[in-house]
Amino acid sequence: MSPRRRILLVRLSAIGDIVFASPLVAALRRAYPTAHIAWLAQPECQELLAHHPDLDEVIVWPHRRWHALWEGRSWRELWREIRGFRRLLRDRHFDLAVDLQGLLKSGLLTHLSAAPERIGLGSREGSRLLMTRALPRGGDPGRIGSEYLFLAERLGLPLNGFDMEIHYAAEDAAYAEALVAESLAGGAYAVICPFTTRPQKHWLASRWAELAGRLQDELGLLTLMLGGPADQGPATEIQRRAEGKLVNLTGQTSLLQAAAVVDRADLVVGVDTGLGHMGIAFRRPTLLLFGSTRPYRNTTRANARVLYHPLPCSPCRRKPTCHGEFTCMREIEVNDVVAAARDLVGRTP
Repeated sequence: MSPRRRILLVRLSAIGDIVFASPLVAALRRAYPTAHIAWLAQPECQELLAHHPDLDEVIVWPHRRWHALWEGRSWRELWREIRGFRRLLRDRHFDLAVDLQGLLKSGLLTHLSAAPERIGLGSREGSRLLMTRALPRGGDPGRIGSEYLFLAERLGLPLNGFDMEIHYAAEDAAYAEALVAESLAGGAYAVICPFTTRPQKHWLASRWAELAGRLQDELGLLTLMLGGPADQGPATEIQRRAEGKLVNLTGQTSLLQAAAVVDRADLVVGVDTGLGHMGIAFRRPTLLLFGSTRPYRNTTRANARVLYHPLPCSPCRRKPTCHGEFTCMREIEVNDVVAAARDLVGRTP
């Protein structure tokens, strides 16, 4: 690939997927030190990319606004906004645009850039037709972020230090430090991340509560619970069951404040969710619980592990057949998690 001056990465969401794809930014910067590198994302993910030192720009796709105009049948205004967004992209004269998501919506936005070279990763839903080149999601599926490492290899990017990166502001660090000093008296703590968008990826509320108590009693770790505003209902139930043995921060932090809290944790335990993956990116001792989604067993870190009990129906992804039993997650016992956590705490990355 010849030197590029202006490069666009398109990965609209979600938090975990953007964390997985983040090594590409530094790899592109090492390959093209003077390039203008931009990332196109949805508004809720903008914050995650805003402080990356190797990104020149984060472009926000106002998808909720477009959806509202579509639902309101405001066709003329919608078309006016699409044309304006197309102009915004084309005025940047991108040489290369890479669709990391591979969906029709991401492919259409990549095509709007008018970049003469448009590469799609795992393109489907017809988005392949909008690319000048499509690549499969190759690599070792058991390795975290393997498809992005494969893409980097195919693009001839340097692979040394191909690590996930999350960057936050000084005020986010100050928030985390003040929280630990005031709420936890500066003590060691674990972060639990129980929430994600699909119920089949969740663990049981009663087990999270029991885990919080045992982490405190057996490992000397106070427990902080993180999640978004939409998670406050189930978080309250876990908090009630924990009987005072966890601090509930669900819905009370920004995304980057939560990241800064994770970055200082002595242990991170989560399901297959973005905040949990951040623990691995920050090289913290991390334990993730997988069931319905295909796990990465190679976390690339000695202090990070995935617990997974595959069943004949695993992984079901978005189409569970267990009628709400979610047996794959139920088979992960609190004893399993405590034993793995005890082994991980104190290990080096």
